[in-house]
Formats: sequence, structure tokens, C-alpha cells
Amino acid sequence: MLENILSEQACEQLRTLVHQAETIICVCHRSPDGDAIGACLGFAEVLRMMGKEPQVIIPDQYPDFLQWMPNTEKIIRYDKHKEGCDWTIQHADLIVCLDFNSMSRTGDMTAALESSPANKVLIDHHLDPDVKATLAISRPNASSTCELVFRLAWQLGLFPQAGKHFAVPVYCGMMTDTGGFTFNSNDPDIFFIIGQLLTKQINKDKIYRNVYHNYSENRIRLMGYVLYEKLVYDAPRHAAYFTLSRSDLKRFQFIKGDAEGLVNIPQQIRGLKLSVSLREDTEKDNLIWVSLRSVDDFPCNEVAARFFNGGGHLNASGGRLECSLDEAVKITKEAFEAFEDQLKG
Repeated sequence: MLENILSEQACEQLRTLVHQAETIICVCHRSPDGDAIGACLGFAEVLRMMGKEPQVIIPDQYPDFLQWMPNTEKIIRYDKHKEGCDWTIQHADLIVCLDFNSMSRTGDMTAALESSPANKVLIDHHLDPDVKATLAISRPNASSTCELVFRLAWQLGLFPQAGKHFAVPVYCGMMTDTGGFTFNSNDPDIFFIIGQLLTKQINKDKIYRNVYHNYSENRIRLMGYVLYEKLVYDAPRHAAYFTLSRSDLKRFQFIKGDAEGLVNIPQQIRGLKLSVSLREDTEKDNLIWVSLRSVDDFPCNEVAARFFNGGGHLNASGGRLECSLDEAVKITKEAFEAFEDQLKG
């Protein structure tokens, strides 16, 4: 049986905030991933089970391989409907902030969210949250925000009435944020949760295929190009990196989500401890998106914070650099040198 993640007082506060609110919005970070989208869709179902009709507003585009999930057609993109979203955010009674620890991670939505007089509930699993929330549910040890959404539904006594529209996105978010349950997923509770989600007749094998076997031919060729042409392996330090320039992306007709998971592949090299992806933004000059993955106890989140203006989890982090791709490569090499002892250890 799962332990409660909220005190009785906090649980009652959550119920009260929901019941007193007429207009409720679920929001997530920019460039949403599986956990962000899954958490928004999953918690929206929690709110529906509580008698509400929430709206899901996200900052910008999310990957094509997530658009099969139930209720994605109800998602509103801020970058496509800014004026209407600004009005809704300003007049909302409750804003549920899912899968981010800082308002700045919501991109162009930040100002609207910060100026909204609505009560805010934070549900997140990232370190050091600084969102000014009426109720903050922050559990950095959780595998994913979707795990927290499940635990809240469970504690609120709503899971028995939940259906596939809840179970599918929650399972998908947990799966994607743990790399198919290959990292940050040693807590036995995770597998109890999976077992409970399976009672809702979800097809976990199909969910896996929908996410990981749902790429275009161009994405597969991009993957081969990265591994053969772009991968740089620092054998003495058990680290690797690769770059994706704007011209590389154009060559393979890059679309949102095509770079997803590429940073994980070098980890198949025996003994590799750290993998780094450096990708040029497709529109803004001198903006490099950085993804980092590590294994065991190597802290890629410390590397992200120290060198890439980012952060995240022990084995999965991200960041960004405002510089050229060549300068980003130089910084990456400096990071490898700075963490040499831990990488070689």
C-alpha cells in the first residue's frame, strides 16, 4: 500500500482549493516532454473526477509521438493563442503548475503566470523549487511528476473511478521520464503503481511502441548520422558528446521531438558514465540546447548547473548556452576535464 505524500491538512487544503475554484488551468514547462504532457492530462482527469472542467495550456509545441494520447486535442498552445490564454490566465481561480520548479521554465508564459492573481498549486519532482505557490507538492525523490499525480489521485480516493484517460498519460509520463524504467526507478512503489495502472486495461506495450517506435524515416537516418559522423568519444574519461548544427537538422528535416532520446544512445558504450547532446536552436542564433545523461552515482545535474546554466536529476538533466556551437564544444570539454576524477573513478 502506498504511503500518503500529503499531510491530512495539506490534502484538505488541496480539496478546498479545487472545490472553491471555478476556472482551473493546468500548465507545464516549455518544450513539453512525456512527463509534462502526461502530468497535465492526468491531473486534468483528477480535476474532472472532482467535478471540475479544467483547461490545459502549454507554452509551445510538443513532440508528434505524444499526440496519440487521450485528450491531447483539448490542449491549448500559448504560442498559438496568446491573447485568449492571457485572458484566461488572468481570470483563473486556480493554476496547477506541473513538472517545473521555476516559472522561468514556462518561457513566454512566465509573465502572465506570475501576474495572475489565481491561487497556485505546484506539483513537481525537480530540485530547489522557487514557484510562489499556495500549496507546493515538491518531491525530488519521485521518479516523475506523473508518479506524484498518481499518488495524489490515490490519496484523494479517486483512483477506483479513474479510467484509461487517466491511466494512459500517467503511465506514459512515468515511462518516458525513467527511460522506459531504466533509471531513477528503483523504488518498489513505482511497480506497485504500474500494477494498479494495468488494472485500467491499458496496453503498456502499445504505449511503448507509440513513443519509441513512432519516428519518421528522417529521424532514424539522423540517429545513424549522429552515431557514425558526429559522436565524439572521450575514452579515458568515459564520456561522450555530439553536436547537431542547424544545417544538420535541416538536412534531416528535423521536427520537434526528433532529437528525443538521442543522448541516451551513447550510454550503450561499455563503461560510459556521461553523455552530452549539443543542439543548435532552429531559429535563434547562438542558442544551444544541452541534454545530459549519466549512470550510477555520477551527478550530471551538477555538470548541468556548473557549465550549462541548467540542472535536473542525478542521471538526467538539461541546460542551455548562449554561444556558438564551437564554443559549446569547448565548454563541454572543460566540463569533462573538471569532472575527470569522478568520470575516471
